[in-house]
Amino acid sequence: MTDAPTKPAPPPADPAALRRAVLVDAGELAALLADDDPPVVLDVRWALGRTDGREQHLAAHVPGAVYVDLDTELAAPPSPALGRHPLPALADLEQAARRWGLREGQSVVVYDAVGGTSAARAWWLLRWAGVRDVRILDGGLPAWTAAGHGVEAGDVLPEPGDVVLAGGALPTVDADGAAALADDGVLLDARAAERYAGEVEPVDPRAGHVPGAVSAPTAGNLDADGRFLPADALAARFAAVGVPVPGRSGAGRDRAVAVYCGSGVTAAHEVAALATLGVEAALYPGSWSQWAHDADRPVATGR
Repeated sequence: MTDAPTKPAPPPADPAALRRAVLVDAGELAALLADDDPPVVLDVRWALGRTDGREQHLAAHVPGAVYVDLDTELAAPPSPALGRHPLPALADLEQAARRWGLREGQSVVVYDAVGGTSAARAWWLLRWAGVRDVRILDGGLPAWTAAGHGVEAGDVLPEPGDVVLAGGALPTVDADGAAALADDGVLLDARAAERYAGEVEPVDPRAGHVPGAVSAPTAGNLDADGRFLPADALAARFAAVGVPVPGRSGAGRDRAVAVYCGSGVTAAHEVAALATLGVEAALYPGSWSQWAHDADRPVATGR
């Protein structure tokens, strides 16, 4: 008896196309906004401990951009059981997206002023909810203005959209799944290294990290100008911490990848960075703010 013929492996994805599916630069966004069917642009300016995102938006934003409140529109109310930024109910997210003017089949661009580390939450949620064409403005508002593009002031109130959302298009893990991947896969901790090590903990009740997790701070995805690192640099970074990056040593290993941070916000940025390399990583939405509140969950410290 002869062996059945082996199917050829699929051709590797084009690295440039992978990156373009996640990121858009200022020049391309300007061209898209001049088109007959421009994308919805969402201003997701937010930072831990700050509440002036709307004020920043009112002062200056990409023309036509709609302000999105991360705490109230991109998250459910916080709780010790679910974390500081639980995923919003799908119906609530759909209502918010319609308020932003998002129509069925329309593309979306999200941005902030911190390298995409807050805007990535909107990118991830909309992709998770089935919106196929969502991209992050690489470099955010600073890159837009540095390229010579104008801004406008005031509020933007679009006509309501009609988008229909359905969750589950991107993978997630819960606390048990994160623990399992720390043992059998790759669990990345996207917080600052000192929080991972347990040297400081400014928000959550316990300091440290999920045992077996690997430190890969979100800030390491960006260059000095707040733009995503070139593909080769990102690939080297993640391969060095055990991620099976296509085209890199060890890429053939079947190791699932998941990411967590403090509350599931900056971890989305890491998921986006991995997506530019063709790596599908799951998000642990509860992240450390959920894990640290559960006294039965073990905690590790040190670098």
